[in-house]
Amino acid sequence: MRNRFRGLQIIMLPSTNKDYFVFVPAFNVANTLVAVLQKIPDSVWKRACVLVIDDGSVDGTHETFDEYVAGLDDGDEKKRSLRYMRFEQNRGYGAVVKKGLAEALHAKSRFVACLHGDAQYPANQLGEFFDCLEKHDTLALVQGSRHLTRGGAKAGKMPLHKRLGGKFLTKVENIAFRQKLTDRHSGYIVYSAEFLKTVNLEKLSPSFDIDLELIAIADARGLALAELPIPTRYAEEKSNLNVVTYGLRVLLQVGRRLCKRPS
Repeated sequence: MRNRFRGLQIIMLPSTNKDYFVFVPAFNVANTLVAVLQKIPDSVWKRACVLVIDDGSVDGTHETFDEYVAGLDDGDEKKRSLRYMRFEQNRGYGAVVKKGLAEALHAKSRFVACLHGDAQYPANQLGEFFDCLEKHDTLALVQGSRHLTRGGAKAGKMPLHKRLGGKFLTKVENIAFRQKLTDRHSGYIVYSAEFLKTVNLEKLSPSFDIDLELIAIADARGLALAELPIPTRYAEEKSNLNVVTYGLRVLLQVGRRLCKRPS
């Protein structure tokens, strides 16, 4: 079903028998989107619905997607599994994530992955993350960590200020929350739909804070979390994240958590 409502090309995905749901935040990723989709393992394609959510791109992301789909054979599993949705105006990362999670729940998938369209995170490892959730049904989510492998972030050219700032914030957050994680600021996350059903998505942040909020909710409830190592990749892509204001918002959330925690 398609119509337009307040600048959004809406596609309500039907209920499917697909166990996996992968949504791809895509903002000006014409140069990387195809490579990301091509690296999703065949084993995942067989069990997944993949939704690209274009957040008002102006660089030809939509055309790139259309060309990719047109080049697929009609019998290709990828062609049957791919969907596209577009915000006519840029709404921000949090709005895209909320929409992706909502569509996954509507499709009644069991596990939901957020895979960034800028190729910063490894699409080829999705199967490993889905397997982890299937084998451990008490987990709320599995997050990719760029710091589980010693020296990996530096080798992947993560800027020094991001390495130091991320480690500092993660240490502070580990004091405030129940579980110790090594990389709370990775956007490579695969969720259990059972956990997501308990979250009021509309109340979540429209900004980059949304990943942190979801982890914090699961953590504060004492739900099980897990990490798996992922490689670090930083190229010449432009980040839309203001690290200073983001860091301050993280510290504010930590303060709120400490105030609520029983003494």
